[in-house]
Amino acid sequence: MKPVVAIVGRPNVGKSTFFNRITRSRNAIVDNFPGVTRDRNYGDATWNDVVFTLVDTGGFLSDDKDNFANEIHFQVLQAIEDADVIIFLLDGKAGISPHDKDVVKILRTTAKPVFYVVNKIDGLEQETKLYDFYNLGIKKMYPVSAEHRYGVYDFLDDLILAFPESAPEQTKDMIKLAVVGRPNVGKSSLINRILGEKRLLVSDIPGTTRDAIDSVCTINGKSYLLIDTAGIRRKGKVSRKIEKFSVIKALRSLDRCDVALIVMDANEGITEQDITVAGYAFEKKCACIMLINKWDLIEKDSKTVKKYYEQLKMESKFLSFAPAMTISALTGLRVFKIFTSVDEVYSQYATRITTGLLNRIIERAIKKTEPSLYRGKRLKFYYSTQVTSKPPSFVCFVNYPDAVHFSYKRYLINRIREHTGLDKTPLRLIFRQKKGRIEFNKKRH
Repeated sequence: MKPVVAIVGRPNVGKSTFFNRITRSRNAIVDNFPGVTRDRNYGDATWNDVVFTLVDTGGFLSDDKDNFANEIHFQVLQAIEDADVIIFLLDGKAGISPHDKDVVKILRTTAKPVFYVVNKIDGLEQETKLYDFYNLGIKKMYPVSAEHRYGVYDFLDDLILAFPESAPEQTKDMIKLAVVGRPNVGKSSLINRILGEKRLLVSDIPGTTRDAIDSVCTINGKSYLLIDTAGIRRKGKVSRKIEKFSVIKALRSLDRCDVALIVMDANEGITEQDITVAGYAFEKKCACIMLINKWDLIEKDSKTVKKYYEQLKMESKFLSFAPAMTISALTGLRVFKIFTSVDEVYSQYATRITTGLLNRIIERAIKKTEPSLYRGKRLKFYYSTQVTSKPPSFVCFVNYPDAVHFSYKRYLINRIREHTGLDKTPLRLIFRQKKGRIEFNKKRH
């Protein structure tokens, strides 16, 4: 499981720029992918071959000073609780704020590693600005410039040394299921129904469960690991920025799982937040099953099921491969049929297909519909192979990888699904450049 690093700090200290520098992206604000547009506040980063998840907790826009302080307080407490390592980012140009002193007091209460990073220090000659920050009582400060890279790489060298050692995986033979969804959709109730006991605290108040809880169950002789991700949104008015901080637990679970059970509340319909949660699973390349819970509370007619499925299909086009079911965790309606679907989905998720079959599929697809010209030249496909499973991932070697239009990529994926029966799992298709003489577009000799 990847370590989670949270960035906390006041607005305008450069958290998003710092986030983008470390993740080598420009995605701290908005990331678009098919079917969903949402604020992105996390990303995976790699340094010296160590992969970790970085969370940008976001600034605050409140004009009320009391609320401002309360929000910072809440944010820092969540960072301490949910992350493995905390980065407290300070503003080297603006100097110390009274709120910075309050945050330092809170951070001193944790045994988790905390890095105090002073941003906007653009060079050695500006490190004199650090002197004021030593009044916070911190022994080690890291001067950096997120914009100009100064000091960032030295900081990352120390950061990765603070990561906790990964515990050995004891559940290799189990299918791992992450139960994810927005707060109060019935995640804990579903797990309790499966386990046949009240293992998890259940309440109508969103945010009852605070930690991810693992439970093992055996169904029809097969063992499954259930991971309850638990929403952590607290009752009352909580800013959107802080509310999004709760994705840490879901991200941890999605990193660990084989299949994500995305739970929704039929009584409230398919919401934007449901699709956002589904988007996290999509980004993590998890196999997915959509569960419309609380079906016992719905007034139904002959068209009700069709209406829900059509809305779900329309709202989550990017998860068109994911099966959907209506269930009731309260009454047990179709709960154990979930595992029939899990077994089928996991079987596809872990599938490998032969190189010969894959190349025949790609070759036939190209003969049927050739790709568009690229700068007047024909796009040539040389060779394809599967590189990993979970999910099935394929590499196509071509002459111009960047020239493959997303619509043609989708076309090829659909042909792979059609000829292999892999219709319930995510598939990855990667294009790489390779020179060669053999190509599918021409007759072989």
